[in-house]
Amino acid sequence: MAERALPCIIFVPSMPKFFIKTYGCQMNERDSEQVAHSLVTRGYKRVENESDADVVLLNTCSVRDMADQKALGKMGMLGSIAKERPHVVFGFLGCMAQARGESLLKNLPHVDLVVGTQKFHRVADYVDEFVARKRAVVAGVAEPGHSRMDDLRFSIVDIAEEPGSQETIREQQLTPRQATAFVSIIQGCNMHCTFCIVPLTRGAERSRSIDEIVREVRELVARGVKEVTLLGQIVNLYGRHEFPKIDNKSPFVQLLEAVHRIDGLERLRFTSPHPIGFRDDLINAFARLPKLAEHVHLPLQSGSNKILKAMHRAYTAEKYVDLVRRIRQARKGIAITTDIIVGFPGETDSDYRRTRDLVERIQFDNAFIFRYSPRRDTPAAEMQEQIEEPVKEERNQDLLLVVNESARRANERLVGRDVEVLCEGRSKTNPARLMGRTRTNKIVVFESDERLAGEIQSNGFSLYGTPVLPTSCASNPESFRGHRTDSPRRT
Repeated sequence: MAERALPCIIFVPSMPKFFIKTYGCQMNERDSEQVAHSLVTRGYKRVENESDADVVLLNTCSVRDMADQKALGKMGMLGSIAKERPHVVFGFLGCMAQARGESLLKNLPHVDLVVGTQKFHRVADYVDEFVARKRAVVAGVAEPGHSRMDDLRFSIVDIAEEPGSQETIREQQLTPRQATAFVSIIQGCNMHCTFCIVPLTRGAERSRSIDEIVREVRELVARGVKEVTLLGQIVNLYGRHEFPKIDNKSPFVQLLEAVHRIDGLERLRFTSPHPIGFRDDLINAFARLPKLAEHVHLPLQSGSNKILKAMHRAYTAEKYVDLVRRIRQARKGIAITTDIIVGFPGETDSDYRRTRDLVERIQFDNAFIFRYSPRRDTPAAEMQEQIEEPVKEERNQDLLLVVNESARRANERLVGRDVEVLCEGRSKTNPARLMGRTRTNKIVVFESDERLAGEIQSNGFSLYGTPVLPTSCASNPESFRGHRTDSPRRT
């Protein structure tokens, strides 16, 4: 009598595990936390490695081509997991999913979900469906006529906006003693900068109500959060189409005042604004609202008026410089950081020098420098005089030298001073140490033991400190004292 082959059984845990990798901005991080929370409430467990997960989700960014390629490359590499563990569900979320849609399924046959920016509130439903169906196939109880995974193609592409799509889960899955949190206040963008794909991937501006935002922040503070960052594609244009001005204050300033009044909140930040949204009422808010942290991220993009006009940025270099002057007058010691694009179509050597000269003049505390990256379906991608990559790279590296020097000087100014640092937890680069941020958004790394004497060391690009007061990590801002280290190095 012939031996009957035993069936191959793949054990799948009863509690599904999920992994989310996030690319891009703080808005994407916030969206990922919403998805994570909705999955946890359904009994899923979050893990830190994709190889341990039953559900692998990549929340994508489309602002630059490099972000697209990183996500595509990562998902391609995950194909090996799909072969070894056929029950695993794979999905793209977010901006690249919104922009590319069904095309993402063509070259990546193991991908099950493509869910755009308007459907984060439905991700958990889709994941539940695919986990159940894949488990059925693995267990040999698939739908009639489908006994193998290869016979059953699970795919969903959902990128269409629908009424109520912004009524997403707003509770955050907080880690124990979490000090900081992001709160989304406005989705979408109406500005249509010629280099930017965000209006296509995030849609038109849509703002939440002040009462709703205040309620969320109050709940976060009650759970131990000390610092909140308000998020939006152009955050300081919040509510301009939905809510009226009151006492000549924009809806955004009204929101800042309302959040500022919440007992227990110690710091308030916002990102990313647009220079045209900085009216007198917002500038004055920095002088009036002490909880508003001394840091403004103010995208410049270019120091050439010709290039700014081609970008549709709606301000001039001169107006930008004057705005920086007025912000610095409103709050002593305020830090200003920025975004700059080099190699935009038509940018001549003279245009680049104007940008370089303006950066030298302003002396930013830090800056993100980007080489222009053509994005499909944006006006700039069709412009003449596209700049060659070697020229972009040369300008990028040259401007980094200028920015790094001004950042080094900004850090050196903290030497010998006591500064308030809100501890956020373990350092990402050295878990044996703790890290936190100053009110001006400088990262400080310090030893995790509780020493009373304190100092800050600056090596030019990093700050190291020990607490003046005993560390109460992720619960209270602590004071630090600084001094200069004699061994500068770049990090």
